[in-house]
Amino acid sequence: MSLTADSVSSADPPAPTASNADVEVLREFLASVLLGKGNQIDLVIACLLARGHLLLDDLPGTGKTTLAKALAEGIHGRLARVQCTPDLMPADITGFSMFNQKTREFEFRAGPVFADVLLADELNRTTPRTQSALLEAMAERQVTVDGKPHPLSPTFFVIATQNPIDSHGAYPLPEAQLDRFSIKLRIGYPDREAQRQILRREVRDPSGNGQEVKTASPISLADLQQLQRKAQSVAVHPRVADYMIDLVEASRSDEAVELGVSPRGMMHWQAVAQAWAMLRGRDFVTPTDVADVAHPVLSVRLLTHGETVDNVIERMMNSVSVPEYK
Repeated sequence: MSLTADSVSSADPPAPTASNADVEVLREFLASVLLGKGNQIDLVIACLLARGHLLLDDLPGTGKTTLAKALAEGIHGRLARVQCTPDLMPADITGFSMFNQKTREFEFRAGPVFADVLLADELNRTTPRTQSALLEAMAERQVTVDGKPHPLSPTFFVIATQNPIDSHGAYPLPEAQLDRFSIKLRIGYPDREAQRQILRREVRDPSGNGQEVKTASPISLADLQQLQRKAQSVAVHPRVADYMIDLVEASRSDEAVELGVSPRGMMHWQAVAQAWAMLRGRDFVTPTDVADVAHPVLSVRLLTHGETVDNVIERMMNSVSVPEYK
């Protein structure tokens, strides 16, 4: 496959437009719930299509739970929620075996991971032991209980939230846990017009549920799996792959970086870039796609010696030449 220089080095790409009707349906559905957050919605969809997981690092009340509920509804999937606390046990997440007195056999009782969308609220408030219960589930989409593997939904998607690390009772998420997430995202406060719409909805629905406005019907889990396969087939030119490898190696050699991008992180980066290209209506990845998703992908996995991650990412991106070729 050949790409023109303009197609791989454009500094001002067109606004994201989905070529697949189902993607547009999902985008429209989420936009009707999470107002004024088009770019964040596209990143969430890209993470979902890349078969990754999402870490939300944001202030309370910005719509994190609303997003999880809307996403589960938007794919006709089942949502499970876990409120992470210091006394939460691994079995409370994965499930456990219970002895049945009638059958005289042990029966498996599935935990909340057996859902299509799992909201792990305040993940870093629970102990490292319990956090580790999600490692196998997120990486392999299965859990092992009493030596027996149990497969999860093929579309299993984790949305986790975390508190600031200096908050009371917060445990730092270990590197292995962070590397299971594809991106870290902040929703942020809505703009003024979106806040007006939120207040108008609240007046129409005094119950406080106020999310009755939907402008599209949800897609199905089968549709989602088809979209995920399509995202995986988006072409990555060898020059673009080399560009990503150069950036990954730059992260490992930067003196301010304690832990650079792992091979797993590099694969997450490529998968999200493929999904992002698909959202823009293309069947191939450009360096611009790689750069567009760099901050959310890298911010979840780069550990630095005091310097802000955003500064390190900017330096990385500026230190590597963007490929131009025909």
